[in-house]
Amino acid sequence: MKIVKTKFKDLLIIENHKYLDNRGEFREILLEKNIKIKFPFNVISKSKKNVIRGLHYQLKKPQGKFISVIKGEILDVALDLRKNSKTYGKYYKVLLSEKNCKSIYIPEGFAHGFSCLGNENIVIYSCTNYRNASGERGILWNDETLKINWRVKKPIVSEKDKNNPKFKDIF
Repeated sequence: MKIVKTKFKDLLIIENHKYLDNRGEFREILLEKNIKIKFPFNVISKSKKNVIRGLHYQLKKPQGKFISVIKGEILDVALDLRKNSKTYGKYYKVLLSEKNCKSIYIPEGFAHGFSCLGNENIVIYSCTNYRNASGERGILWNDETLKINWRVKKPIVSEKDKNNPKFKDIF
């Protein structure tokens, strides 16, 4: 397991190893001792090709997220919402897949989203806080000021995400 720092403070890429034999494969995803963060809340999403989820964040009780792909491939996007950060308003994106065995740790204070590039995509999220429905917020996934290329031609987006405010209107 190799931890790679990014230009975004505390945002990390984790390069995992896959062990293959005649039975199949084995992969370690997360060793809390390596990043010294607890993850009490874990969820899985399953999405088909061209789905875009996000950009989501928690206003109350923000969450750090450790994201891994079990099956498929996603373009993962983290948008820095920390007003005192050098990278405020900028985003980081990375391809995560079952093949490249990469994961990302997104600290509290970011909005998060991803587009699904594989036919079937299974994503596991390990979060530093429990979900707080009353604190859930979003930013419009196709906000023209952010200019995020999601690498999807015919996006499938929830009604909720279609109605999120633009970045300039969130605070």
